[in-house]
Amino acid sequence: MKPIKEVTSVLAPLDRSNVDTDQIIPKQFLKRIERTGFGKYLFYHWRFDDKGVERADFELNQPEYASSEILIARENFGCGSSREHAPWALGDYGFRVVIAMSFADIFFNNSFKNGLLPIQLSDTDVEDLLKKSKEKPLKITVSLETETVVTEDGDTYSFKVDPYRRQMLLNGWDEIALTLQLEDKIAAYENR
Repeated sequence: MKPIKEVTSVLAPLDRSNVDTDQIIPKQFLKRIERTGFGKYLFYHWRFDDKGVERADFELNQPEYASSEILIARENFGCGSSREHAPWALGDYGFRVVIAMSFADIFFNNSFKNGLLPIQLSDTDVEDLLKKSKEKPLKITVSLETETVVTEDGDTYSFKVDPYRRQMLLNGWDEIALTLQLEDKIAAYENR
């Protein structure tokens, strides 16, 4: 996985609650066997009409959010089924960070395992960031090292990540990479 230390990007506002995994990546696109290629189907039914034409009124179809790496939404993001394809699709699309008031547990856990940083901020902080991002494209910096979100105007919001998960993302390790850090000890044990 690619390490996450600091991400600076325009914040992409998805001003919605209860965004479920079928909205993130619809079920008809789950037939792929690899972990890549899902980004083009992200929020498919919101992004495109029945003929596959982009909907001009969908937030993420606006040109100012085309290369955003940070998404913000309301509460209960990633609810619904347990599909691991949801963080795959978000990551493949280009998002590295998702900020919300709350997350569904399985989505939250799957995000860390797949190199996506889910940040839970207070309702007030999310409302503030959503409001600012609707006024004008808002550039922010998310620092996993300092556990802060800082706007281009200097407003700072703090978050906490479990130390184990924080270390994994800072180093770009999944569970296999973590195990390989102990390869010499494993080999020594097997040789005994």
